[in-house]
Amino acid sequence: MDFNNGTEKHYQHTIKQELEISGAGIHTGQAVTMRLKPADPNTGINFQRVDLPEKTIIKADVDNVIETNRSTTLDVKGARVSTVEHLMAALVGTGIDNVLIEINGEEVPILDGSSQPYVDALLQTGKQQQDTEKIYYEIQHNITYVDENKKVEMVALPYHEYRINTLIDFNSPVLGTQHAAIKNITEFNTEIASSRTFSFFHELEALLEHNLIKGGDINNAIVVVDRPVTDEQVKRLSKVFKKQDVKVNSEGILNNLELRYPNEPARHKLLDVVGDLALVGYPFKGHIIANRPGHASNVAFAKKIKEHIKKNRLKAEVPKYDPAKAPQFDIHQIENILPHRYPFLLVDKIMELTDNHVVAIKNVTYNEPFFQGHFPGNCVMPGVLQVEALAQAGGILAIPKDTDDKYDTYFLKIENCKFKQKVVPGDTLVLKMELIAPIRRGICEMKGTIFIGDKLVTEAVLVAQIVKRPKD
Repeated sequence: MDFNNGTEKHYQHTIKQELEISGAGIHTGQAVTMRLKPADPNTGINFQRVDLPEKTIIKADVDNVIETNRSTTLDVKGARVSTVEHLMAALVGTGIDNVLIEINGEEVPILDGSSQPYVDALLQTGKQQQDTEKIYYEIQHNITYVDENKKVEMVALPYHEYRINTLIDFNSPVLGTQHAAIKNITEFNTEIASSRTFSFFHELEALLEHNLIKGGDINNAIVVVDRPVTDEQVKRLSKVFKKQDVKVNSEGILNNLELRYPNEPARHKLLDVVGDLALVGYPFKGHIIANRPGHASNVAFAKKIKEHIKKNRLKAEVPKYDPAKAPQFDIHQIENILPHRYPFLLVDKIMELTDNHVVAIKNVTYNEPFFQGHFPGNCVMPGVLQVEALAQAGGILAIPKDTDDKYDTYFLKIENCKFKQKVVPGDTLVLKMELIAPIRRGICEMKGTIFIGDKLVTEAVLVAQIVKRPKD
């Protein structure tokens, strides 16, 4: 399921130092300041509304999207952040995985209408490699999204890189049919980031009537004029935006700026696709083909991709257990590491052990001592003992093994514990523990999963402390 497969490791990144960016929101007109801060591995991209009493944190995730009218808006418990797509695209383009974005308003600054100012600021600040692996998920089969009414078609194909093709066709004699593409996300910063947002002239008056684009000054958007307009309409627009000598040039584009590319609108649509699909929440690779994309379709498509990855990610994470394979540690070697003994030693053998994860086996038999008192006649392994078995497997991963010193492990916290299926005599439990963060000062945080065959039966996040045992 992942592209790392042992040949080349990829690592997560955050920014090297804090970064401040200020500007106005295009729709609200509010002056906003954002402070981007380094964040821990596996935390992802998070916004924090520091202007609100609750200082609500809003995860940049497709499940938190509440609105897609002209831009993408996130919301958690009534705290909103809108127009996130250009910044999100810049973070993808610069390879930033984890960052906290403190923002004192409800809209990300529009700046010049592209991702370029964000990319420039991020590149100048630099990124810091973190000591946690970055897993890319693959598209297992074609994922499609179609909106017949809007004539939108989007598809994600299995592919070994992150490749994107976009096609736009607004039935506009000015824009015509435009195409943009990148073969690899590494091309984003040089080929796509500087492409600015665009709007049709006839849409501007409607937006103004709905009290939108308060922060627009027609220096941060391409204005396409594909219908006849009167001098009076142009003068009214000039007055609203406090500009002089506004007119329509021969190409049907308002003369507020010059195009950076002949197909700049199509490139900007590709930019929006990158920013909106970043909300999937998982780094993935595939070939994205988007015909007439928009924020609503991008978000709906992102939800389908996320659902696909979640469904297939679990299958990929199931450890393959071969009973005929010799274990890395048998029960006697386990006793030399763990302080537990019968009847409380709940790990029979260790099949895999790396710096970041361990796979252990527990054979559940009718002779378990706890079955005498736990539901006699209806033998079910207690959930707390399943968690204890996970913790013991985690002890094998966390306890130093190149020393004669002895260690004990103590629970500090158990979170998000779920029991999905009962465990009964005859079951073989495959226990997997993975480090969520590096072990620091004896504190280890791990994600634990228990499988029977390819079925997930138990999962939890465990935090424990490793304590050296005093010598006699």
